[in-house]
Amino acid sequence: MQIRREKDTYTLYKERTVIGTARLAEGAVWVEIDPAWQRRGYGSYLLKELLRENGGLDPKAETRFTAPLPADEAARALAAKFDFQPAGDRLLRRRVPDLSAVGFCHEFLAAHLAPGGFYIDATCGNGHDTEFLCRLAGPSGLVLGLDIQPRAVEATNARLQAAGLGHVGRAVLHDHARLGELAAPGSADCVLFNFGWLPGAAHDVHSTAAGSLPALQAALELLKPRGVLAAVLYSGQVIGDSEKQAALAFFRSLPLTKYTVLVCEFANWADTAPLPCFILKK
Repeated sequence: MQIRREKDTYTLYKERTVIGTARLAEGAVWVEIDPAWQRRGYGSYLLKELLRENGGLDPKAETRFTAPLPADEAARALAAKFDFQPAGDRLLRRRVPDLSAVGFCHEFLAAHLAPGGFYIDATCGNGHDTEFLCRLAGPSGLVLGLDIQPRAVEATNARLQAAGLGHVGRAVLHDHARLGELAAPGSADCVLFNFGWLPGAAHDVHSTAAGSLPALQAALELLKPRGVLAAVLYSGQVIGDSEKQAALAFFRSLPLTKYTVLVCEFANWADTAPLPCFILKK
């Protein structure tokens, strides 16, 4: 089978024979399979490719597609298979991103931080969190990212430049264990940690308790009153759980008179699921 695309029209070929077509226009989907080739999975294949190429199968993206209300049972079954639901005289497929520990962390920070602040991404990785913080900080704010891997720093600065955020944030090559060298005590509105390893890189280079505990302590000293420390903790077969357990012990030892600590557990996820944590400085 082969799919050829011309603008917003997708044509499905079986050898050299056209057996189906699909169109996408302004979020509306239309699919038709030659009757001789129906009920063989070709409609599913074509619709899946159309959705995939237009972000409709991305669990991290919010999407909305509509389609004509089909008359025959087979077409309705195909639409239902891809979560299209009746909505008046149309079908509607709406998807919101699956909840993740990082996504939850972003939502929490967006609700608690104001534009114009000084934010630190202490483990910038490929720059997704740094970009997020830059958008929160806005043009009057400042974001500093850091990482021990040159590849991560380069990727983050390239991402910020491509997004037009180079005037708000930048990344530097630095060990988060020595975070206190980069800013004055009481100067930061937020410090964000996303521990683990650099996405897309070898897993043998990852954060450890030896460096992360001093970094967390330094971050608390950098925070302003009412500032927020956010950390996503990881465990698993490769990295074990020593860093996660050490960080949790550190969080639980903090005095209630100075800090409010939140550990947000996903109760029906695996024990190794990422764990978002927040410290609110009083």
